[in-house]
Amino acid sequence: MALVDSKPVQKVISALREAGLDDTVTELDMPLESPVQATEMLDTVPGAIITAKVFAIGKRMVLTLVAGDHAPVPENLPAAFFLEGEVREATDAEVRGITGYSADSVPPVGLGHPIPVVMDRSLKRFDTLYAIAGDPQCVFKISYDELKRLTGAIVSWNIAEPLDGEVGRPAMTRSKTFTGERDVPGVDLSAPDAPGPGGD
Repeated sequence: MALVDSKPVQKVISALREAGLDDTVTELDMPLESPVQATEMLDTVPGAIITAKVFAIGKRMVLTLVAGDHAPVPENLPAAFFLEGEVREATDAEVRGITGYSADSVPPVGLGHPIPVVMDRSLKRFDTLYAIAGDPQCVFKISYDELKRLTGAIVSWNIAEPLDGEVGRPAMTRSKTFTGERDVPGVDLSAPDAPGPGGD
């Protein structure tokens, strides 16, 4: 049986199809053990490979989607999710229990249970991203905007840092978020002591 026909990969394909996205999954010649391998196997660069990792913040499991040339910054995750608690990488058993996949095969979609997601904004550098499709030897293509829509992820600069030197940040367009013209549940932004657009 081809890997793309396996149950884990088919769950990913179904999730992509239900979202109206391209559900094409590519089976690689060998498992994708690191983003660096992507340079030859997928004719791309390591940063365009989405690295998905599950962390525990206290008792809450969360998913991080980080560019392959970056590494998660665990201590910054609680602030990104507005959670409190000790941060640690989830065990393989915990990952399987919450996502339905092994730790080296977690896709950004088709998860067994709903889980909060945060994505690294440096992924926006690439027109095409590649994500594991439920098996380390299977991947699918997706755009940054499609990934954000599909996962409902929080987007953050602060949850990851470059593995090797500086990585240029794409220009961030000015929006209501940065002008203060926004509604925040439970916060009256017209009050004198209200936080500014960038927060405290």
